[in-house]
This record gives sequence, C-alpha cells and structure tokens, in this order.
Amino acid sequence: MAGFWLTEEQEAIREGVAKVCAAFDDEYWRRTDETGNFPEEFVAAIAEGGWLGVAMPESVGGAGLGLTEAAVMMQTVAQSGAGFSGASAIHLNIFGPMPLVKFGTDEQRERLLPRLISGEDKMCFAVTEPNSGLDTSSLETRAEKVDGGYRLNGRKIWTTGAQRANKILIIARTTPKDQCAKPTGGLSLFYTDREKIEAKPIPKMGRKAVECNMLFIEDLFVPQEDLVGEEGKGFQYLLHGLNPERVLFAVEAIGLGRAALAKATTYAKERVVFGRPIGQNQGVAHPLAKSWAELEAANLLAFKAAALYDAGKDCGAEANAAKYLGAEAGFTACEASVLAHGGMGYAKEYDVERYFREAMIARIAPVSREMILNFIAERVLGLPKSY
Repeated sequence: MAGFWLTEEQEAIREGVAKVCAAFDDEYWRRTDETGNFPEEFVAAIAEGGWLGVAMPESVGGAGLGLTEAAVMMQTVAQSGAGFSGASAIHLNIFGPMPLVKFGTDEQRERLLPRLISGEDKMCFAVTEPNSGLDTSSLETRAEKVDGGYRLNGRKIWTTGAQRANKILIIARTTPKDQCAKPTGGLSLFYTDREKIEAKPIPKMGRKAVECNMLFIEDLFVPQEDLVGEEGKGFQYLLHGLNPERVLFAVEAIGLGRAALAKATTYAKERVVFGRPIGQNQGVAHPLAKSWAELEAANLLAFKAAALYDAGKDCGAEANAAKYLGAEAGFTACEASVLAHGGMGYAKEYDVERYFREAMIARIAPVSREMILNFIAERVLGLPKSY
C-alpha cells in the first residue's frame, strides 16, 4: 500500500480477482455450504487466472509479489461473498509452500512449485496433533531414519483439504525431545505424497465445502529427497510462515465482515417496519456503524503488518494483533448483520447465517486469542511468561 491506500498495481489485483469472483454468486456458495461439495470450479478459475502464484517466485512461474498483494487478493475473495469457503479453498497455495521457497533446494523448487501454481498439485499442511494442540514442542508424530529416507508414524488433526490433496507438508519429530537443547529442536519438515495417509473428515460447524481431517499415519515411507531443509530445523522453518498466515486470516475475516455489513446495510435500507426503514432506528444503525469502524481499524493494522513483512522488518506483534482484531471485528460484524436481519437473519436465503458460522474460524485458528494476548503481554509489554 502507498500510505493508506492501494497502489495502482494492487488495485488492479483487487479488480482482477473481483472479476473472477463475480462469476460465483451467493447461490453458488450457498450450494457448496449445503452439499459440502468442494468449489472445484472456483479454484480452477483462480488457478487459470494465475492467482495461485501471486506470492511465488517468478523463476518458477509465480508473480513474485509480496504479502501485501496476497492479502489484497485473499480479502477480495472473502469479501465477494465466498467467505472462508472460498478463501480456505485456496489459502494454503498462497503462503503454505513458503518453507519450500525459502529452505527447499533448487531442485525441489523447480520440480514442485510450478505444479502448485498451476493447480496440478494440491497440498495440505499437517502440524496440529490431538494431544499437543498449540504446544508444537510436544508433537508425537515420529520420523525414524531408515535406509533411503524416513518412516513416519503418528496422528494429525484439523488438517484442511486432505481429501483432495495429493501432497502434504508435515512436521514430525526426528530426535527425542529429551535429547534436544531446546524443546522445539529435533522437529523436521517434509513435503511428500499424501495418498497413503488415511484421512477422516471431521463434521464441523461451518465451511462444510472445505473439510478438516484427522490423519492416521502408519509406517509411511518418506524418501530422503522429501526432507525440506536440514533435519531438526523444522520448527524454525515453520516460524517463517506464521506471521504471513496470521495476516491472511486477519484480512479474510475483515473481508467476510465487510460482506456481512454490506448485506445488513442493504436490508436495513429496504426493510420497512412501523412505516419507516429499520436502518432509521439507532438500535439497528449503531451496531453496523460500530462494525464499520472496527473493521477499518483492524484492516489498517493488518496491512501495516504486511508492509513490515514485505520490507523484511519484524512484524510479530502487528501480525498477531491484526489477527486478533480482524477476527473479532469480522465476527462482530457478522453477528450484527444477523441481528439486523431479525428473523430472516436465521434464514439461509440471506446468507448472513453462513457468514456468522464461518466467522468463528478466525477466532480459533490458526492460533487462539489467548495465545496471541500471551505473546503480546510477554514480547511487547515485557510481562512474565504465563505458561
């Protein structure tokens, strides 16, 4: 962004992505939510436009742009009415492969990244486990060194898109925790084939079209050439992708909140009760006005975090705070929109109930509100660590 507005190039990205999204109306997203069918046509259209490679290097067919441009793109998708159903269908392709970009070999980048950009390969990302939650240092999935590679055993949970992915980026412990100088040491990152991993979908509250899974990994052989970077440094590699992920979740939640606010504003102007539009009542108007202010404030911090990241500066505090504020503002806007619609806010035909259900995602993932506040308290304010 140039100051507080988009550059001409970024505005062109917004317009280009919006044009693709315009072909997929409310009925399309309502149908995917009801049936659980993955939005294949939408993803294909995004891939055909070359948007999946917005942040990938030009050397492998990407656009070579930054987190700011990726944020413009993903916010536009969510704000189009696609919400998290659309954003999550392509989210991983945007910054998920960054460990490969930064730490993979030239051979890995040239062989693997073009297939992700074209949509020929689909990846999923497996970190969280049933017994560890946000405590990545306590991961139990093991990768034992064997002739020619590694053999993996363990479980992962909340792995998005595993039903359709043919590739998986997965972290596993290669050295026992008690033999490492740091608890986060001894973890290694692999990018390998997913087909031999059993994936069981988890029934959930919203975003039915983009499933999450429990993974069961039993004696999975992973070739040596599928190790990303050096053995034992997987956690450090993950850290490089955490701040961009927080920023993208923030702008997606803000985009969803804006979509909900637009629906509510239109309804409040058109719905007449007691001889006047309901938007004339401050009880309806004020929550919507408050949501606009909160969304705009969160958006400024999110794009500040993106700009810091693109400039190579530390953005941990801003990225985490943006994710916190963006998720809360998006949720509040969706709630206000449902309430502004009254009884019809509970009806699927007005879409805001779907937005409301999807808005919960960013409040929980990829990191909880409480852990973000812990981070800020400790790293920004200098308070004693609480856990």
